[in-house]
Amino acid sequence: MPPITAIPPQAIHRGRKYDQVLAGARQVFMTDGFEGASVDEIARVAGVSKATLYRYFPDKRILFTEVAHLECHRQRGAALDTIDRSAPPRDVLGQTGRHFLRFISSKFGQQIYRICVAEAERFPELGQRFFESGPVVMRAEMAEYFAQACARGELSIEDYTLAADQFAELCKADLWMRLIVGVTKNAEAQDIDRVVDSAVEIFLARYGT
Repeated sequence: MPPITAIPPQAIHRGRKYDQVLAGARQVFMTDGFEGASVDEIARVAGVSKATLYRYFPDKRILFTEVAHLECHRQRGAALDTIDRSAPPRDVLGQTGRHFLRFISSKFGQQIYRICVAEAERFPELGQRFFESGPVVMRAEMAEYFAQACARGELSIEDYTLAADQFAELCKADLWMRLIVGVTKNAEAQDIDRVVDSAVEIFLARYGT
């Protein structure tokens, strides 16, 4: 596929095989990563021809971005289905932090970040689309929860959006950076627990009542 510098409006063809192509691409990207995923394999798993795949997604990066966009929404749905926002802040923050850190420290989550950074100059729409479907959505959900918790007298926060960003950054301390630069290969459950538990303690020390 030829390199591109922007996503033209007609780049993504949403025809009857759109979902089929995305399902196959998601399976291959999750298994092989962005670099390891071949167009031939994506087409085979999706059950379409290469010509059909190209017609829907003329660049592998566009396809990866669309898969990442939908995966972020899937993760959000899974989190909302399992987290009880009426629970004490310690429980809500702990569950949210674990869900967030598990995703961004996963192989797929790390690849999304690396691709967005690597292509930021030539292909800024990649980063923009991921930012809007991932970090922006999490920030809004957390800010909404903080408003509710403050109304119940459980937290004391003036800037909900800033607090949401601060909590996300606390959950990325130590472990995430070591993963991104390749110092650590995997995030074990005990590592995620250690980072998130500490993040919750620090956050509540600042904003708890």
